[in-house]
Amino acid sequence: MDGQWRNFLRNLGAWRGSFASLSPTGELRHTTASLLTLEASDDDRLVTFSLQRWPTDAPVGEPSRSMSQEYRSLGRQVVFFESGAFCKGSLQVAPATVFGGEFAFVIANRRHRLVHLTDSEGVPAELVLIREHREGTAADERPPATAEQLRGPWQGQATTISADWWVPATADCRFAIDDEGSAGWRWLPDGGFCRLPERVSHRQAFSVEAGWLVAPDRLERLIRRYDASGAWTSATHEVLSRA
Repeated sequence: MDGQWRNFLRNLGAWRGSFASLSPTGELRHTTASLLTLEASDDDRLVTFSLQRWPTDAPVGEPSRSMSQEYRSLGRQVVFFESGAFCKGSLQVAPATVFGGEFAFVIANRRHRLVHLTDSEGVPAELVLIREHREGTAADERPPATAEQLRGPWQGQATTISADWWVPATADCRFAIDDEGSAGWRWLPDGGFCRLPERVSHRQAFSVEAGWLVAPDRLERLIRRYDASGAWTSATHEVLSRA
């Protein structure tokens, strides 16, 4: 069993939560309740995915949407890390095409996921914040993130997987936000935050990232990078504590 599949299996379980549609600047539009299940076969070689969503923020009555899928392998568009955290998205930016990505963090019985979507011009159009807990556990959430909570130096370890070399590379890393640098971030519920380019393009290199402040002294970041031709090049997962 390869490392990517093993890391994928860290997401097994029944996850109850919600999908919150947000504006590109983070204002809430609407919320729907959800139940996502990932169940493995006895030999862990097959994973069955199912997702149910309700029309309101409470799982009352029959779900309004339901889908299922089976996985025996993983595509190149998704990268999993040791904790079960993952990011996935477009492999190539194309003209007049919607671009998107998903960033997911896993800590014990909680998952915090963020999906970002652009319009066909490459301008941010929607954020979807997905907050989940394993069925039967407490749905504890973090307070909304703020620039003040992240201000100051952080240090930790970064794991990077490149599009042309899937062996993880680890290195020490540092992170800091000051008054000037906090302007480009979106601050989200449940300790979430993200930074998006004003426009994605197949003619200019860019990166997209999301983070989760899981405790006052611990945060995680996921960063997905694209080169000047619009091709996906690498993904990095950082785990940091206050310096």
